[in-house]
Amino acid sequence: MYVCVCRQVTDRQIRELCRGGKNSLSEVRARLGVASECGKCTKFARTILNEFNRPVSDPVVTPAYAALPEYHAA
Repeated sequence: MYVCVCRQVTDRQIRELCRGGKNSLSEVRARLGVASECGKCTKFARTILNEFNRPVSDPVVTPAYAALPEYHAA
């Protein structure tokens, strides 16, 4: 999916850079041009970067609906 329409950058391209060790918005911007024109993609680009920058010890957040009794009914 396109993250940056101005520069035709996809989420896949950002994730590939992150896997290669580019873990900051400035590094991704320098390489792909993300968030360098209109800036509307900045928030989504940061969300993708956060997937890779989250410490391993961070717990996975359980959705609020998981606490509802009907969620567990089979």
